Amino acid sequence: MADTPDAPWLTIVGIGEDGLNGLSPAARDALERAALVAGSPRHLALLPGLRAESLAWPVPFSAGVPMLLARRGDPTVLLASGDPFWFGAGSSITRHLRPDEWTAHPAPSTFSLAAARLGWALQDVECHGLHAAPLTRLRPGLAPGRRAILLLRDGPAVGQLAAWLTEQGFGGSILHVLEALGGPRERIRQCTAEAPDLADIAHPVAVGLSVAGEGRTLPCASGIPDDWFDHDGQITKRPARALTLSALAPCPGETLWDIGAGCGSVAIEWLLAHGSTQAIAFEVDPDRAARTRANALHLGVDRLTVMEGRAPDILTGRTRPEAVFIGGGLSQSLLAALFALPGGPTRLVANAVTLESEALLARWHADKGGDLLRIELAQAMPLGSRRGWRSAYPLVQWSVTL
Repeated sequence: MADTPDAPWLTIVGIGEDGLNGLSPAARDALERAALVAGSPRHLALLPGLRAESLAWPVPFSAGVPMLLARRGDPTVLLASGDPFWFGAGSSITRHLRPDEWTAHPAPSTFSLAAARLGWALQDVECHGLHAAPLTRLRPGLAPGRRAILLLRDGPAVGQLAAWLTEQGFGGSILHVLEALGGPRERIRQCTAEAPDLADIAHPVAVGLSVAGEGRTLPCASGIPDDWFDHDGQITKRPARALTLSALAPCPGETLWDIGAGCGSVAIEWLLAHGSTQAIAFEVDPDRAARTRANALHLGVDRLTVMEGRAPDILTGRTRPEAVFIGGGLSQSLLAALFALPGGPTRLVANAVTLESEALLARWHADKGGDLLRIELAQAMPLGSRRGWRSAYPLVQWSVTL
C-alpha cells in the first residue's frame, strides 16, 4: 500500500479480553487488509486464525519499535490493550511517526470497564498504571474516602499492594480485584489490605482501591511538616520552605533546579505541586544525595533526578530551567555562573543564613533588583514552668527573574 496521507500504513487497534467480538467494523477491516499484525503474545492469542503475518512484540517494549518501523509502508496493525492512548502503547509508537502515517481505533479502557463494574464516577477517581512504577506513587493520594483504579503487573503485585497499604496505616482499605475485565474469564473479588486472602489472581489484573484507615495523609499545601523528610539537619524548615515555594511559584510542566538540595525537601514539594513538574537536585554529599532519592520515592515523586557534584562546575553546559533554588553552596561564582547560562526567563530564589551570604545577596539585589526578604521566626518553647520565645536564625531570601 502506498504511503500517502490518504492511506496510513499503521493502524493501532485497541483490543479487550472479548477479542474480535469487541472490535469495531473499522478495526476489523484493518485486520482484514493487514499484511502484518503485531502485538503481545496475549493479544495475538485473542485473534486465532489470522491470515496476516504475526509479530510477537518483544520485551522491553522499546525493542519492538525498530522492528515495526522496518515495515514502514506495509499495511500493519498494532494491537494494544483497550484505549492505546490511556496509559497505553499508543504515544510510544506515534512519536516516531508523521500524523499521516497512522490511525487508531480504541476500545474501552480497563479504567472505563472497572468504573462501570464498580459504579464509580471515573472523573472522581485517580487512575494509575503501575506495571513498572513503584507503589509509592500512590502516597500523595492516600486519604480516607478517596478512590483509585490501579493497573498492576500481575497477581503477586496485588499482595505487594496490600502489604504496602497496611504498612502505611491504611490496612482497612478495600481492594476490588478485577481480573480479565470484559472477557469470558472476567472475575471480580473483594478483600481488605490487611487480610488479602485471594489466591490464583489472573492476569490482566486491576484493583479498585477504596482508601480507609488511620494512616497519615500528606497535606496539599506547601510547607509540609519537617518530619515527612529523613534529614541530618540540612533541611529548609517548614515555614521558610512554604515561603520559598511561594516565591518559586511552580507551574504545570516547569522544571526546577534545587542546588545544594540537602534532603531534597524543596525539590520534592515542587514535584508535589503538580504531576507534570520536573526537578533536578544537585548535591555534593553522596549521603545527602541518597537521602534525597529515598525521600522522593517515599513521598511518591519518582520523577526527581539527583545529580552528585559541586555547583557551579556541575552546571557547565546546561540550559537554565524555569526556576532555580539555591539552598546550599551560595557563592559569588555560583550566582555569576547562573546569570551567564543560556535559557529563557528563570525565577531564581536564594536563601542565606550567614552574615557573609546575606551581604552577598544584598550586593546582587542592589545590582540586579528583585525582592529581598528578611524572615525572622520564633517558636514558643518551655522556659522553666512557663513558656518563652526561642528565635531561629534570621533568613534572608532573594528572589529575582534572570
